[in-house]
Amino acid sequence: MTVRLWGVRGSFPVPGTETARYGGNTSCIEVTAEGLPTVVFDCGTGARRLGPTLFARQQREVHVVFTHFHMDHLFGFPFFAPIFAPSFEITVTAPAFSPDGTKDRIARFLNGIFHPIRMTEVPAKVQFSAVRPGNTFNCGPWQLKAAQLNHPGGACAYRIERNGRSMVYVTDTAPLSRPGEGLAGGQEPFGREQQLVDLCRDADLVIFDTMFTLTEYLEKMTWGHSYPEYAYDLCKAAGAKKLLLFHHAPDASDGELDLLGTHWSTFTAPYVEVAREGMEIVLEAAPSSAVAV
Repeated sequence: MTVRLWGVRGSFPVPGTETARYGGNTSCIEVTAEGLPTVVFDCGTGARRLGPTLFARQQREVHVVFTHFHMDHLFGFPFFAPIFAPSFEITVTAPAFSPDGTKDRIARFLNGIFHPIRMTEVPAKVQFSAVRPGNTFNCGPWQLKAAQLNHPGGACAYRIERNGRSMVYVTDTAPLSRPGEGLAGGQEPFGREQQLVDLCRDADLVIFDTMFTLTEYLEKMTWGHSYPEYAYDLCKAAGAKKLLLFHHAPDASDGELDLLGTHWSTFTAPYVEVAREGMEIVLEAAPSSAVAV
């Protein structure tokens, strides 16, 4: 299973010299395995660069899985090249009560007003699916599980597995416990935290929203984003092997992210790295003696 990061920024795309090394595109994660359809988590602006690469592959089945529909996770969908190719079969899955609910939310953006293209005009074969937190569901042969997050309007985290290896994608979310409670207070998981710990249990890789510092989080607790210490404590409680700090703030420069990476570089249980646009992580099939990261 290979995980590729096409967009790692949060809230708003920020191209420019100060973000050139870590990237300025918003959330988009690709997961592939030989012979299986591609799974794309979120279609932020990173999806624009991902799209053309899919034409070089024989596989024409693509599953797009949204965590939620805030614009930074949706910006790239109308610019995702496969939706304009009749040969592609695309299934869009998102937190909703029904497939029509997923379709309606996408269609509110692709409606000829907010974007020139209407959903009904997309040439690809597109179908829709809905997922509820706590449920296990399939994207073709892939099996995924969803968990509820703490974000305005709602959002889901996802776990995806293949050949004994697993990746968990956790964005967007604030901590699931208040300061002084649960993992945020150095205690056992509290309430819904346990569900997220279970989702991340023994994961080989966890990609986690750490947009804020602790101080920033305390000032913006209702904004729905977390901080590195909380992500680390949750992954440690879950026995996860590696944590990627993700959904970087628009104002976070390459230099600031370098400092963040240096600070966390000595942590080993789990290992911690700062997500970088273009990063590729290969999770070798078990029972290999090591996981290539």
